[in-house]
Amino acid sequence: MENMKSMLVVCLLFAWVFTIAQPIPAVNKKLEMSKIADTMEYSLKKELLNVWYPRSVDSLYGGFLSTFTYDFKPTGNQDKMIVTQARHMWVNAKAAERYPSIVYYKTGTRQGFNFLKNKMWDKTEGGFYTFVDRQGNPKNGTDKQAYGNAFAIYALAAYYKSSGDTSALNLAKQAFLWLEKHSHDPLDKGYFQHMHRDGTPIKRTAEIRSTAETGYKDQNSSIHLLEAFTELYAVWKNNLLRERLNEMLLLIRDKMVSPRGNLVLFFQPDWTPVSFSDSGRVSIMKHRNLDHVSFGHDVETAYLMLEASQALGIKDNSMTLRIGKKMVDHALRNGWDKAIGGFYDEGYYFKGDPGITIIKDSKNWWAQAEGLNTLLLMADQYPDDPMHYFEKFKLLWNYTQTYLIDHDHGDWYEEGLDREPERKTALKGHIWKADYHNYRALSNCIDRLRQNAIGSMTFQKR
Repeated sequence: MENMKSMLVVCLLFAWVFTIAQPIPAVNKKLEMSKIADTMEYSLKKELLNVWYPRSVDSLYGGFLSTFTYDFKPTGNQDKMIVTQARHMWVNAKAAERYPSIVYYKTGTRQGFNFLKNKMWDKTEGGFYTFVDRQGNPKNGTDKQAYGNAFAIYALAAYYKSSGDTSALNLAKQAFLWLEKHSHDPLDKGYFQHMHRDGTPIKRTAEIRSTAETGYKDQNSSIHLLEAFTELYAVWKNNLLRERLNEMLLLIRDKMVSPRGNLVLFFQPDWTPVSFSDSGRVSIMKHRNLDHVSFGHDVETAYLMLEASQALGIKDNSMTLRIGKKMVDHALRNGWDKAIGGFYDEGYYFKGDPGITIIKDSKNWWAQAEGLNTLLLMADQYPDDPMHYFEKFKLLWNYTQTYLIDHDHGDWYEEGLDREPERKTALKGHIWKADYHNYRALSNCIDRLRQNAIGSMTFQKR
C-alpha cells in the first residue's frame, strides 16, 4: 500500500513538472502581456504622473519643485539642480506626446524650458549651471558638469520633438557645441566631466581627496551623454553629432565594459581604469564610490547602447547586442535576488575570493526600473534563452509592486522595503530622485507588451 502511495506521488509530481515545463500557449502569453501592460499603465498614470504633476510645477519662480515628503508635501529650500529640472522637463515632454489631451504636460514642459533658458543657462560663459536656488540664482560655486549638460540636451530635444519649438532645438545645439568646445577630449576621446565656469576641464591634482571623482572620466556621465546624443540625433541629423554618438557608443561598449561584463566606473583621462582591487579591504570600502560593480548601471547601459545603435541605423548590431546581453547576464548571475527578485545595489570582486561579494544589498528604485525595461527587451531578443528573461521580468514587476510602489501616496520608495523598511517615510522626491527612470521604464514596457500582444517586435525606441 505504501509503495502504491509513493508511486502515485511520484506520478503526480511528474505530471506537475511536465505541465509547468510546457511552453505557454501563444494566446495565453499574449493575454498575460496585455494584462501586465494594463496594470503598468494604471500605475504610470495614477501612481506616478498624477502624483508629480502639476504638483511639482513651481508656479512662483518657474521650473519644478524637487523635494517632497513621503506623502508628497513640499519641504526644504527647494534648490534646483540642472539634472532634476531637465528630467522633469523630459518626462512632461514625453507625457505630452503620450497623453495629448492633458494640457498641463504641455504647459509644464514650456515652464521647464523657460527656467532652463532664462535661469540655468550661463549667458556669459555658456553651458548650464549645476545648481541654482529656487529663484534661479547660481550657487555652490559656478563649476559645470558634462552630466548636467547632457540631461539639458536630452530634455530640450524631447521638448522640440513634442512641441516644434525651434528655440528649444537651438539651445540644445548650443549646449552640444559648448560641450564640443570645452568638454570633449580630442586626443583620447570622450568627455571631461568636471569643468570650471568658463568650460576649462578641472585636472586632478595631489590636493584632491583620493575618494573624490574630480578630474576622472566616468561611465555615468558617458552613458548619459550617449542617451542625450541619441535623443538629439533623432531631431537633428548633424554629421558631427553622429560622429560623437558613434564615438560614445564604441567607448562605452569596447573600453568601459570589463571582460566579466560589468562597467568600470572611473578612468584616468587616457582611459586607464581606476581600481583599488590591489588595496586592502579597508581601503577598498573607503573608495567604494569609485570602484564597485553597479548592477543597475549595467542593465541600464545595455538598453542605452542598443538604443544608440538603432538611432545610428547600424544594420549589424550583433556586437552591441552580444555585449549588452553579457552585461545583463552578469547582473542576473551576480546581483539578482533569486528568491523574490530585484537587483542589488553594489558588488565587488575582492582579490583572492572565488566570486563576487555583495557589498550593498539594498535595491534602489532606479535600478529596478531600468531592469524592467532591459529584461523585457532581452526577452524579445532571446525568447528561448535559458536565462528566462520574461519570467524574471514578471518577478521584478511583482517585486516592484510589492516593495517599491507606494500605493497609498504614490511614486516609488527610494529603496525596496524588503531591505530598507525605513524608506517608507523617507523623502519621496529630492534633487537626485524624480520620475524619469520610472516613466521611461513603464512607458517603454507598456508599448512593448502591447505590441507583442498583437504581433512580433524586436527593438522599439521610446
